[in-house]
Amino acid sequence: MAEKLLRVALKEDRAPQESSSPVESHELCLAQQLEMDASWLPVYHLEPEHVDVIRAFVSSPEKDEERKLKFLTSIAVLFRAATYNSLCQGLDLFCQRYKLAENIKVLLEEEPRDQLHTAVWRSAMFAMTEMSFVEAVLEGKEIGLLQACFSGIFLLPPKEEMQDLKPFLYFTTMKGMDTMLVALVLNSPTSRVNEKMQSIFQMLLTFTTSERASVRERAVGRMRVLSFLLANYSSLKADPNEERHASRAEMQMPIIGQLLGHLLLLLSFKEEETGHLALDALCLLFQFKYQQHCATLTEENTQLQGDWETETTSLRTSPSATHIIESFAEYLQPSERSDIVRVFIEAMTDSSTFDKEAARNVLDMVRGNPDLWLVDVPKITSCIHKTLGCIKSVPARQSVESLMVSMADKCPQEVVTTLLQVAPGGDSTALALWEAMFSVPQTVRNILKELLSQLWDLKSRLFCTHLEDYCLVRLAMLASRDLGDRAFAATYLDFRFLKEERPAMLSLVLRAIMTLSERDEMARKMKVILPDLMRVLLFGYKAATTKALLVFRTIMAQLERREASHIAVQMTEFLLPLLDDELSQLRESSISLFRDLMMMAVGNDKREMKNVVRLGLLPLFFRLSDQTQSVAKLKQDRRRAQEFLIQSLSYLKDAQASLREAAVRFIGLAARHLRNPSEKKLAEICSALQTLAEDREPSIRSLVAQTVIIILSSSREQPRPRWTLRALCCR
Repeated sequence: MAEKLLRVALKEDRAPQESSSPVESHELCLAQQLEMDASWLPVYHLEPEHVDVIRAFVSSPEKDEERKLKFLTSIAVLFRAATYNSLCQGLDLFCQRYKLAENIKVLLEEEPRDQLHTAVWRSAMFAMTEMSFVEAVLEGKEIGLLQACFSGIFLLPPKEEMQDLKPFLYFTTMKGMDTMLVALVLNSPTSRVNEKMQSIFQMLLTFTTSERASVRERAVGRMRVLSFLLANYSSLKADPNEERHASRAEMQMPIIGQLLGHLLLLLSFKEEETGHLALDALCLLFQFKYQQHCATLTEENTQLQGDWETETTSLRTSPSATHIIESFAEYLQPSERSDIVRVFIEAMTDSSTFDKEAARNVLDMVRGNPDLWLVDVPKITSCIHKTLGCIKSVPARQSVESLMVSMADKCPQEVVTTLLQVAPGGDSTALALWEAMFSVPQTVRNILKELLSQLWDLKSRLFCTHLEDYCLVRLAMLASRDLGDRAFAATYLDFRFLKEERPAMLSLVLRAIMTLSERDEMARKMKVILPDLMRVLLFGYKAATTKALLVFRTIMAQLERREASHIAVQMTEFLLPLLDDELSQLRESSISLFRDLMMMAVGNDKREMKNVVRLGLLPLFFRLSDQTQSVAKLKQDRRRAQEFLIQSLSYLKDAQASLREAAVRFIGLAARHLRNPSEKKLAEICSALQTLAEDREPSIRSLVAQTVIIILSSSREQPRPRWTLRALCCR
């Protein structure tokens, strides 16, 4: 009926009717009366002036500060009188007709956001408090009004930065917000108490991640108020007309895990009032959860008061996140524990304002007790997959990846199934997680075995684009079976999964092989893959190449020297281009393997190895000056001086100043030992050196000038002494 009256009152278009019923005629009369005045309201006879002020404000275009305050005060007085005298009939219709909630929201949104110099905010919240006592008046409008209040007041500048701020006004404004929040909850029907608390906490949480300390402090202060409400009322007062109230055991809020997680993280702001408020809220929530837990017990409830007070004292004495979370653990639901873990995972992202070290400490604690904390594997796995791409910090990524490994050890089936379901084809984050799991010996075996067991599960989407050729499944079939050397070799030659040319998948397969080859028995079986490992170097994928070199070295260490000799010569040739690679890790791996392979040649392979090694002498020599490497000093005779000199010219363009300087010194020495150099050849050498005449390093510019003079002045000197690369190293 109210909606019908409102439509008439607002004069919405209606289809013409030839006649109307007595009921419709009565409604029309009520609507007309509503349009003309509000004398029909039962409370009107008590507060006619305040009703008239409200109606005049809504219809007037002039809305100065004085009128705003009178309007808001009149609403508060009118609703208080109606509630006290049980004259609330018709107020819901009155609010709809004059759009009181909407008008209050407009006033709040129009208030300045850089200063607090009027009582509009305070008066508006007092009005909302009184309105909450009347059923259905604010229904469906609370969220918008609260959002306007939070956004306006929380985002005000810090108290110290607001000019001419009256402390009493600020205090009463914040107090008015606290009173409003409590009233909104306590005046809700029993069936909506959980929902109302959940909604308010959810809005407050969005402000706790702000970079501004004042915003966090104001939001956490309100969270403390609601936490006090939960902890200190054995039952929340519902609608006065309801016989049954909400018991503590019935207060189940899905958001409690997220709330606890954020409050634990806020403890790190110890220099702010935020940290103290967060600790207070945590202690109050602990009291609530403890009493809620004990309410379900049948014995020893008499010790309830003393026990939770003792625990709370302990929390305040040692307010670390790990200590508090361990105290909460046994009183939380599994879903609440999972939500806490998810909050700490999300806190590791680069954009998070929370303390990463505190978050890592909690995740380390979680990994130490996976049976208690890692209970909802699909939910946590999805969270890690969603979050990892936003984490660039190496320690943070390692912490989250380690958590993934712990889950994979505990529940490999759920991890594999979930990850394959949530990850789109070619997803880089999923590949990073696979690689993390493949880095641990026991984990990689469990995961590969699980992949193999799910191979024929056609009812679920197990294979994304990056698994369509069953590359990992082929590896799983090879690694999961107890095959002898011959059977292993024959099986690999059937699969040849190292021919995979997609960089990401090839790198992932090699990561698994690296881990599997840590077992000597498996490494000896893997000698069959050595030819394909050498071909991997030709693809030019740096990550895959680095892993291939490490696997090659591990496998070669398991072979007898005579068996390894010829393979070593072949591999040494593949390594030559890598000795000067721009990636320092790849240079280090290739030089280290080059050194080991040189010592493996026996018999006729020694001569061929010597020829290959000569080609690598100059790159190895220049790496003596590498800022990230150290290489054994090698020497050579002067018959190869011209070849070395030509090869060394490219180092004049190296990004490292130490290598450019070494190249200048080497060229100067080698040029002086050329056999009968022509003037043209010397001019070419000097021209190449002159490219560094404007080098950004003064020492190199000076060295170039000196070297050019020495080369030109000594070109006719005879005889030339014998020289070695070692001589240059010692200059």
